Amino acid sequence: MHKNTHVRLAVAMSGFWIGAASFAQEVGLPAPRLLTMMPMGGKAGTSFEVTITGENIDGAKELSFSDSKITAKPKVSEAGNPEAYTFVVTIAADAPRGVHDARILSRLGISSSRAFSVNDLPEVTRVKPGASPETALELQPDSICNAVTTPRSVDFYAFQATQGKRFVVECAARGIDSKLNPVLIIADAKGRDLVADRRGGLLDFKAPADGRYFVKVHGLTFQGGPEHFYRLALLEAPGTGPAPRQPSTRSVSSFSWSPEEGAKLPSVAETEPNNQPAEAQKITPPCEVAGKFYPAADVDTFEFTAKKGEVWWVEVASERLGLPTDPFVVVQRVIKNGSEETLDDVAQFNDIPSPIKPSSNGYSYDGPVYDAGSADPLGKLEIKEDGVYRLQLRDLFGGTRSEARHVYRLSIRKPAPDFALASWALHMNLRNGDRNALSKPISLRAGSTMPFEVVVVRRDGFDGEIELGMTDLPDGVTACGLKIPAGKSVGTLLISAKDNAPRSIGTSKIFGRAQIDGKTVTRPVQLASMVWPVKDASQEIPNPRLVADVPVSVSQSEGAPVTIAPTESKVWEVKAGDKLTIPLRVTWRSEFTGASIKLSPMGTDFGSVPAIDIPLNAAGSEVVLDFAALKTPPGEYSLVLYGSAVARYRYNPEAVKLAEEEQKKTDQEAIAIAEAAKKLAEDAKTAPPEKKSDAENTAKAAIGKQKSAEAAKENAARRMKAATDAAAPRDIVDIVVAEPIRILVKSRDQK
Repeated sequence: MHKNTHVRLAVAMSGFWIGAASFAQEVGLPAPRLLTMMPMGGKAGTSFEVTITGENIDGAKELSFSDSKITAKPKVSEAGNPEAYTFVVTIAADAPRGVHDARILSRLGISSSRAFSVNDLPEVTRVKPGASPETALELQPDSICNAVTTPRSVDFYAFQATQGKRFVVECAARGIDSKLNPVLIIADAKGRDLVADRRGGLLDFKAPADGRYFVKVHGLTFQGGPEHFYRLALLEAPGTGPAPRQPSTRSVSSFSWSPEEGAKLPSVAETEPNNQPAEAQKITPPCEVAGKFYPAADVDTFEFTAKKGEVWWVEVASERLGLPTDPFVVVQRVIKNGSEETLDDVAQFNDIPSPIKPSSNGYSYDGPVYDAGSADPLGKLEIKEDGVYRLQLRDLFGGTRSEARHVYRLSIRKPAPDFALASWALHMNLRNGDRNALSKPISLRAGSTMPFEVVVVRRDGFDGEIELGMTDLPDGVTACGLKIPAGKSVGTLLISAKDNAPRSIGTSKIFGRAQIDGKTVTRPVQLASMVWPVKDASQEIPNPRLVADVPVSVSQSEGAPVTIAPTESKVWEVKAGDKLTIPLRVTWRSEFTGASIKLSPMGTDFGSVPAIDIPLNAAGSEVVLDFAALKTPPGEYSLVLYGSAVARYRYNPEAVKLAEEEQKKTDQEAIAIAEAAKKLAEDAKTAPPEKKSDAENTAKAAIGKQKSAEAAKENAARRMKAATDAAAPRDIVDIVVAEPIRILVKSRDQK
């Protein structure tokens, strides 16, 4: 979102905050979020139990995955009842290896994602902590252990090794959605630390002697608990090649890299030595070079000839491959005078800038919480003179690091105009620097509209307009895209559920479409989301990533607090220069704070239209567009009105009714069982001698039933209190978006 849009939203909200007694209002309506899974993955061809935790996932009976080869069913007890939040997951033998997304379908719809890994190795799940060498869990080579760190403690594992054998120990954490920053240590049998890693979770270890060794794992600040989960892999790694790594999720920045485009170019392998000018590796563009930033301080030098007037695009992918690198490219023209050689700098290529300036220092008005830029270079090389050119490539972070796994792809190609797109749910931006960074699944309430920012990285000179859209939507769901204008970097996508949209779920696709060299080009929009819901980004660093697919759900359990829509679902027609009045229908489902809701136009087409005020509880309103003042040329447009409001929200009040009915039932059952037990006890006292023993046993059993009934009564009372507390009214501020209004502006002479 452009900076001025953030300011407009903050100003629109300020009326709700100026008179507020405190800043205790919650941000964003409750959304279902899957927080933890244990274990976090498994071996292909196996079935196993998985337990989950989450937010707002009551009624969660379905666990689904982004790949159909992974399925789940609720675990059923011996009595035939589903066990809450426990599932039996089955991974098909031919399921793709790698990281997939898991989600819960709850009362409120589809949840946010959690990473789930599929591999070919045996797996175990640690049941209890091992905080000492004596309690260390024994690891088998070529296996994975799922666990969580113990707060203020160290987790110990043990393994046997023979002298000279190479082992790779990896603690996967951040790459699988964990909050853990792992510290990984290998110690000998006496507990003496041999090697340690505090930044990457990987140790490449060669055993100095036969014997028993320990792996120690803890958080960098010794935090622990369910959100600090990890997958510890112990691998035997023959040879001297790069240490194998577990697969990980994709960063937001990676959306702009297209490996398919690189595959179209002739492939060249980087060969050492090529650090010095005299050792420069000869290449012939166009080509793609596969190389490494290895060893430390490596500078790879390539040489090619080019002619005046040629234009090449130079791109490097390394950071976007999930590596902690910062590539830098310099291109120089080689000028020879006899035996002497001079170099003339022609171009330097550094980072790909973010399409929108990302936020910094935790302040919302400074930009969004998603950074779609990259440390990888992308730029145009224009050849001004015939001659020999030398390209040097280095990792600005690689001066002291010697990591053979730090690879890159260097592409030198003729201009091939194109674009890459990413999207994320619009976040609430509060004044005074308050900021939230919530994971927002596309779980639509009936009558709601969710806004999404869509950003573009333009490639090889493409500068045209991009149309946004969506396909494969569930019944009752529509999508409207505000185009990314020519030369701009951001657009908006609106996803709406009708009032009567049925409860449903589907996997949709978001796309961008543009004209390039007279041809229609369509590209997918990759969806991004926060890994964890962060309510205050000044206290916790947000961590976004790309998700595997675009699930969309509709819930009928509760509607949007307010729905604002045109009175007719049609294309509103007007002639250029005329005025158009569009009546609006307002449906209120909650109480609100303040006197009115202020709505402003979103996007550039109607940016000069004044904001409108909708008085609280008004059945309708209208928006008036003066196309003479707007000077809008003929064409099709979408008007989107948005603002914010503070609603008095109650979470699942129906649960209170159900809990109340259950409590009454258990109270009545407890009374009946108590009366029956009392009578049986009295009967036992007066029973004849030959029946006294049986009567006493019956009375004793009745007392046991009475105790169970009292326990059930207490549990029902606790559930009633929990449901009542959850349903207590509270103020929640959220973005309010009216249903998009489609407008056709006709020319004056058009009928």
